[in-house]
Amino acid sequence: MTKNLFYFKTTIGQIGFVENGEAITNVFFRSEKKPPDTIERNTPLLRSAVRQIKEYLDAQRTEFDLPLQPDGTEFQLSVWDALQKIPYGEVRSYRDIAEQIGHPKAYRAVGMANHRNPIVIIIPCHRVIGADGSFTGYGGGIKLKQKLLDLEKNNNNFFQ
Repeated sequence: MTKNLFYFKTTIGQIGFVENGEAITNVFFRSEKKPPDTIERNTPLLRSAVRQIKEYLDAQRTEFDLPLQPDGTEFQLSVWDALQKIPYGEVRSYRDIAEQIGHPKAYRAVGMANHRNPIVIIIPCHRVIGADGSFTGYGGGIKLKQKLLDLEKNNNNFFQ
C-alpha cells in the first residue's frame, strides 16, 4: 500500500509526515530514513498535521487532534499510548512508563519502544527521561529534545 509523504520546513528543521489515507503513520526528522512505499503528495490530513505541528512549535497548541496509526508490536503500542498520556510540559522516566503499562521491570524495553516511535513530537517521546533526570537519546538529538522540553516548560503556565 502506497502512503502519502509531505516534507515541511519548521523552526526545528525539516519534518516528514506520512499518512495512509486514514491516519498519520509516521512523523520523522529529515535526517532519518523515509518509510518505504511513499509518494510525495500533500493531502488534507497531511496539511492538518503540518498545521498542528506548526501551532505546537509556535506555542499555540498543547495537544494534537489527529488520527494516528503507528505500526508496532503490542508492547510498543502500549508504550506509545502511555507516552500520549504524559501531560504537556511534564516528563516521565522510562521506569514510570514501564510501571504505567504494567511491566515494571521492562524499562529498557520501554526505552527501545521509545526509540522506535514512528510519530515523533505527536507521540511525545521527547517527554521521557532517565530515572536520574538525565536526558537520554532522541532521534532529533539531545539539543532538540531540550528545546522541545523548554518550549513546553516555558509555555505550560500560559495554557493553564
